[in-house]
Amino acid sequence: MTDALLPLIVALSGLPAAGIAAWLARTPDPAGPGLALRMALVALAILLGALGLYWVAADERRLWAVVVAMVVVVNLLALSMWRHLRRVREGRSSA
Repeated sequence: MTDALLPLIVALSGLPAAGIAAWLARTPDPAGPGLALRMALVALAILLGALGLYWVAADERRLWAVVVAMVVVVNLLALSMWRHLRRVREGRSSA
């Protein structure tokens, strides 16, 4: 039971990112679709991280590998959002 609690909490923490992605997809802002895609990918990365945490259970080495991978992916997506906003604001289109 307790082995499933942490992955459940992590999975639930990805729901706001999915909601923000849906909200961004509906905005008229030119940056909206690109940001929505990246936020949806953040939600997916968090969900996959939660599944990974459930899969590793008590193996501490694998646990750290999943945590580090999730942190790296989410931060790379945040960097991608920042670059996307810069491109859109400078007038260069990118998806």
